Amino acid sequence: MEPCVAVIHATRAAVTPIEEAFDRLWPEADTISLLDESLSVDLEKAGELTPALMTRVGRLARFAKAGGADAILFSCSAFGEAIESARSSMEIPVLKLNEAMLEEALAAGSRIRLVATFEPSIRSILKELGEMSAGRSRKSRRTFVSFPML
Repeated sequence: MEPCVAVIHATRAAVTPIEEAFDRLWPEADTISLLDESLSVDLEKAGELTPALMTRVGRLARFAKAGGADAILFSCSAFGEAIESARSSMEIPVLKLNEAMLEEALAAGSRIRLVATFEPSIRSILKELGEMSAGRSRKSRRTFVSFPML
């Protein structure tokens, strides 16, 4: 039986590139794409991760597991704290798309420039980057630039 990975998206723009990456890099995996575009809209309106949004992210993770997922990947980095909360209640791997990227960035050097397509992601990524950097006992100098999604 092939592994089944549920990918939870908060924007339609992420679906096709991630499906293509799985087809190219891990074709043996079965993937399920779950899309809730209102997550990113509601986060942008609220300006922060609210308890209601935290609950919705957790429900999506439980839904994916109930649908047969062996692992869950969230494709939007703006929901970091909610994803971590969902992870703590699941018996399967729950991953954030940016975890490996941030590890590579920290390994590459101490000056990191962050470019984001969704402004609410910046706060979440900077928090994660700071926590990961502190765990390495290294000061990080962070600069970010935000570009609106085209």
